[in-house]
Amino acid sequence: MFAVIRTGGKQYRVAKDDVIAVEKLDGGEGVSVTLDQVLMIGDGKNATIGAPLVAGASVTATVLEQARAGKIIVFKKKRRKNYRRKAGHRQNLTVLRINDIRAAGAKAAPQKTETKKAETKKAEVEKPAPQKAETKKAEVAKKAPEKKAAEKKPAKKKEAKKPAAKKPAAKKAETKAKPAVKKAPAKKPAAKKTPKKEK
Repeated sequence: MFAVIRTGGKQYRVAKDDVIAVEKLDGGEGVSVTLDQVLMIGDGKNATIGAPLVAGASVTATVLEQARAGKIIVFKKKRRKNYRRKAGHRQNLTVLRINDIRAAGAKAAPQKTETKKAETKKAEVEKPAPQKAETKKAEVAKKAPEKKAAEKKPAKKKEAKKPAAKKPAAKKAETKAKPAVKKAPAKKPAAKKTPKKEK
């Protein structure tokens, strides 16, 4: 079974378990979205065409991610007017997986456990986060004395570098004392004038 849906001002032909990228829709990962602007439903032999929409039909999808399209360059120019503007743009997209296509008057199919799995994965990800934060604090506390010691070492090196900087300055003074010899530019011979012929 397939359906033609409209979202974000565009039309998409979708079937069950298709993955499509549409204009940005509200909702995070794992959220179920119902698209009710169905223009056509077909199952091979039979097709129902709406005028403009199929009454009571809907498509259910799950948000996989909120993504961005590739960069495009927007360049405007007016010739002879020294007017040029260059800008980049990345469109916000929502990636959907089509779960169910319901014709007019059909009951909703039982939802899969994918949304439950997504919620449990999020819960698992949130649990280790506080432990990582605690370990990071401990690491920062250990590194703090090391950083202070490291900061003291470069300070000693800076003091050692200061006398070295004076030596090249003395050499420059010596080179300034020597008079610079300038070469006179080579003279080019004057071009010969050719007399004009009278007619």
